[in-house]
Amino acid sequence: MCQIGLIVKKDYMLTFVLFLVLGYLSGSIPFGFIIPKIKGIDIRKIGSKGTTATNVARALGWRWGILVALLDILKAIIPTYLAARPYIINPWQVSLIALTPTVGHIFPVWLNFKGGRGASTFFGASLVLVGPKFLILSFVIWITILILFKIVSLTNLLFAWIFSLLLLVFFPWYFIYGILGSSLITLALRENIQRLKKGEEPKISLKW
Repeated sequence: MCQIGLIVKKDYMLTFVLFLVLGYLSGSIPFGFIIPKIKGIDIRKIGSKGTTATNVARALGWRWGILVALLDILKAIIPTYLAARPYIINPWQVSLIALTPTVGHIFPVWLNFKGGRGASTFFGASLVLVGPKFLILSFVIWITILILFKIVSLTNLLFAWIFSLLLLVFFPWYFIYGILGSSLITLALRENIQRLKKGEEPKISLKW
């Protein structure tokens, strides 16, 4: 019986590790680089030189920026959803798997570990963890911040930490996930934060 238990535990841990790798590789898919490249543009030489949906929107228009954002959300939803139903039951392990697309997005292996800012992937993974109803409320908060400041980087930064506080109140078992995700986004936005301090971070037009 002990040997059977060890085998089950070993298989379970192997599944967990495989999902960690799957989450990272999925998050590493650089849609913000691929889509402009298909259209003959190296996004790393334009604007902020980042592979973010915002930078793609500046280069190609908001329709393409929104497409990139949706794909970035999707690449976080898929591994998190698969892990949570029903392969990984432990909440803290699901939380770690949910973080890996954001890690992959910010540090993609395919682009020398220089990627986006992680907000879209964090949002996508969170959608699976807390459900669409709570995310709709969160999205309303995000839109409100964007309308007030008209700066995407600041909106993503503030929203990430506000979202973490909401997790503490409504989903306390995912609070550490929120803190870690917010910290990753803050790290990825460090250059934007410097520009914000200098008043040099560009604002966006809310027109389509």
